[in-house]
Amino acid sequence: MDEKRVALTPLENGDRERFIRENQLAFKYGAAEEFGPRDDHFDEDGEIISRETIERCIDGGEAYRIRLDGETVGGLVVRIDPETQRNELELLFVDPAAHGRGVGQAAWREVERLYPETRVWETCTPYFEKRNIHFYINRCGFHAVEFFCAAHRDPREPDCPDEGPDEMFRFEKRMR
Repeated sequence: MDEKRVALTPLENGDRERFIRENQLAFKYGAAEEFGPRDDHFDEDGEIISRETIERCIDGGEAYRIRLDGETVGGLVVRIDPETQRNELELLFVDPAAHGRGVGQAAWREVERLYPETRVWETCTPYFEKRNIHFYINRCGFHAVEFFCAAHRDPREPDCPDEGPDEMFRFEKRMR
C-alpha cells in the first residue's frame, strides 16, 4: 500500500452521522464473521458498539476520516493527553470492502506521524476480533498487556459491564 494514497482528514460535523453508521457496520461485520449474523454479543439495539459509545469517543477525542485516493473508507478517533503523552486509539474502522489492502496500517502510520510526541499508545479490542488482534500486534507493533473479563474488570469502565463484549484485550505500543 502506497501510504501517500491514504490520508486522514478531520471529521466534519456534517459527516458525523455517516461516521457513526459506518463504524457500527464495520464492528457488526467483524462479529458476524466470527459468530454468524445473530449473536448475543450485540447490544439491545443490535449493535456491537453503541451510538452512545461512538459519540462519547468523538466528543472526547479527535476524530478523523480515513481516505484512500480521496474516497472515504473508514475512520478513527484518538484521545490525546498532552501532559502524560499516554494517548489512546479509541476507535479505528475500515470499510470491509477495503480490508486486506493495507489501509488500516497506513492510517495507523499516519496517526503516529501526526503525534510524534506520544510516549505510549493504548487501545482495546474484543477477544473475538482475531483480525484486529493480528492487526495491532503483527502489523502495528502493539503488545497485549491485559485481558479484561468477569474475573478482571477494566477499572476505568466499572459502570459499563453491559457495553459490548465483556472480554477485551488491552494493547500498548511504547514509542520511546
